This record gives sequence, structure tokens and C-alpha cells, in this order.
Amino acid sequence: MEFLTTMLDNPLVTQVLIFAVVIIGAIIAFFGISSSLSERATAAERMNPKRSRQTLSRLVPEKIEGDAPTGLSAALIPSDESLRFEVGQVLARAGFRSKNAIANFYMIRLGMATFLPLVFLVLMAWQPATSAGARIAEYMSGLNAMEILRNLGILCGLGFFIPQLWMNARIKERKIRMENAFPNMLDLLQIGIEAGMGFDQALLKVAVDMQIAAPEMSEEILIALSEIQAGRDREVALMRMARRTGIDEMSSFVSVVLQSTRFGVPLSAALTTYAEEMRSLRELRAQEMANKLPVKMSAVMASLMLPSIAGLILAPIVIRYFETFSQ
Repeated sequence: MEFLTTMLDNPLVTQVLIFAVVIIGAIIAFFGISSSLSERATAAERMNPKRSRQTLSRLVPEKIEGDAPTGLSAALIPSDESLRFEVGQVLARAGFRSKNAIANFYMIRLGMATFLPLVFLVLMAWQPATSAGARIAEYMSGLNAMEILRNLGILCGLGFFIPQLWMNARIKERKIRMENAFPNMLDLLQIGIEAGMGFDQALLKVAVDMQIAAPEMSEEILIALSEIQAGRDREVALMRMARRTGIDEMSSFVSVVLQSTRFGVPLSAALTTYAEEMRSLRELRAQEMANKLPVKMSAVMASLMLPSIAGLILAPIVIRYFETFSQ
């Protein structure tokens, strides 16, 4: 308790503690809001026979950039259609594909940028009974106008950019999971087509089999199939699926399927050749990661070994230096 009181005597430690409390509370609130607005379901729910696949296709809007903002939303959402398209594509790669995804994303950013400064202002009027809280209240009451504005500006910027950072991390994680699941999807699809199944039937079978091991990949395949069954052209549906996933392998796979259909090449033979290329690519990636390992290890080893080696070399010199000039 004495150590905590001593630490709180430092204004910098108190400010960091206040920022940490505010940011942790904001992150918890952000995850709660984002989960309530996601409008996503698992692949198993989408395979429910009581639910029509045409209903699933409506979850993905026709235009990823959405409608042009009007009224008060025009002050928050970009009016440039290309910019809205980029934002909508980022949200789709993160798994948020509803019609109001862009508006919800900007509303969350605005809400976070407003929520953090409000929490800071509430803490300024906080009068707790504990000693630690009293130290925080004392620090807050000693802030001048410029320091308050500085803290509010920092919290406002953090609240505005935290959702974007979280979105980038979510996209990266989701992309890695789909890249890891893609070779298995390709092998299962190849086996189904060689067994005599049609392309759509084989793709549906793959989505059902992968709904537990790779729900993201199964989700994207089911959405593409539902769009095809709802009347959308197969080429457009597959290209939209490749754009939503954001992985290069899926774009190449869609190109192989469309070219084999367009030029009359047997799909089984095309997938066999593409699978061999993917296996070679996986091997090259593994070799690349193995070649990067010594470089990464050398930096860690150098940071750990160089100080001890420098100490062993310089210690006798320093000792002799003090012995010589102390006489």
C-alpha cells in the first residue's frame, strides 16, 4: 500500500493510470458495441434448412459502397463514392457486410472519440473515499486549462483511431485463417469434382465440411453460392467472394475456374494443375520463413549476448583504470 501511495505521488504515473483506466473501459465498451452491430451468424446457422439461401444473399448489399449519405450522416460519412468503396471493402474483409456497416463504423469511431473525453471529465469530478482515488482526484484537480485540453485531445485521437487499429488487426487475423484453410478447401473441392460432383454441389459440400474447422472460409463460400442461387451471375458472385476474402490465392482460384469454364478446359484438370502450384507456393513460403529465422534470431541473440561480452571485455580495463588513477 505504501508502494502504491509512493507511485501515485508521481504526476506522470497518475496520468498514465488515469489514461489506462479510461482506455480499458473504452475498449470493453467498443467490443460490446461492435458485437451488437456485427449482424453476423455462424456457418452452421446459415446451413439451417429453415432459412432460405436467398435470405443469406441479402446480407451482402449489391453496392459495397452503400448509398450516398444524406442529412446529418453526410457530415460523418465520406461523400466520395471511391472512398466509401474502400471503407466498405475493408469492412467486408473484416466480416462486416451489412448495408449499414459503413455508417455503423463511423458512428462507433465518433462515439469512441466522444466517450473517452467524457470519461476523463467524469473522473475530474470524482470524489472517491479510498486513498488511491483521493490521489487521483488531487491530481485531476491540479490540472490547468492547457493540460486538460491536451489530455482531452489525446483521448479524442485515441478513441477515433482505436477502432481502425482493431479493424486492421481483425482483417489480418481473418486473412491468415483463410489462407491456412485455403489448401484444404482446394483439395476437398478437387476430390469432389473428380468424384463426379458438379462445381456448385462440390463447393457446397466443401462449405458444409469446413464450417467447424474454417468458419470464415465456409461463410464466404455459402454467401457466394446463395448469390448464385438468387440469380446473380456466377462470375460476378465468385469475383465478389475473392474481393471479400482479400487473399491472392482465392483471386487466382476464381480466375482458374472462370477461364476453365470460358475455354472449355476440364475443371478437374485445371484444379489439379492449380493445386500443384499451390503446393509449390506453400513450400516456397515455408522456405522463406525458415530463411528469415536466422536473421530474427541474430537480432535477439545480439541484444542478449553483446552486453555480457562487452562487460567481460571492458570490466578488466575499467578495474585497471581505477587501480592506476586511485594511487
